[in-house]
Amino acid sequence: MQEQYRTLAAEGVHESEINRSRFLCALAPVADEREAQEFVARIRREHPTATHNCFAYVIGADASVQKASDDGEPGGTAGVPMLQMLLRREMRYVAAVVTRYYGGVKLGAGGLIRAYGGVVGEALDALGTVTRHRYRLATVTVDHLRAGKLQNDLRSTGRSVREVHYGAAVTIEIGLPDADVAQFEGWLADATAGTATFELGGEAYGDA
Repeated sequence: MQEQYRTLAAEGVHESEINRSRFLCALAPVADEREAQEFVARIRREHPTATHNCFAYVIGADASVQKASDDGEPGGTAGVPMLQMLLRREMRYVAAVVTRYYGGVKLGAGGLIRAYGGVVGEALDALGTVTRHRYRLATVTVDHLRAGKLQNDLRSTGRSVREVHYGAAVTIEIGLPDADVAQFEGWLADATAGTATFELGGEAYGDA
């Protein structure tokens, strides 16, 4: 698995004007290809009279799904430069739609490539990105007497508490960087006088 990837902080739109053509770049974080396709369809519905609605998206921490469309622009002048910009910026789980309203001046193939790729780069700068790090999921099980203090201690030491379940005992789901697992086990034993149990789970990405 990748150690980290970058994605979009939040959905948004950035507009540029190039030789009288309006270029609106809509960007959104997407969890999977279905969400990406739904986003593309939504933007197209919002701009039914646009000359073109070109798109590109990258799904997967390893960029395993990549799609692009020129939507009527000359082949390779819109969707591909958009996709290349997303990949150059190491963006993942992101969909981009560039809506063009033609202004009467032809840009030529080189101009289109610069325009479509450039407006995606400008939009990424304007909207902001976040980095997601790979971490291990883990479950801590502790008695009710120690659970409250342990949760406070976990949060005060900057550890990611994901979920808490109350039953016969209290289970606390956390996220840990791989490098911190051994140190955390020692800390947990000290913090709970050796009464808590610790079980490693799978891997995920987040701010842990």
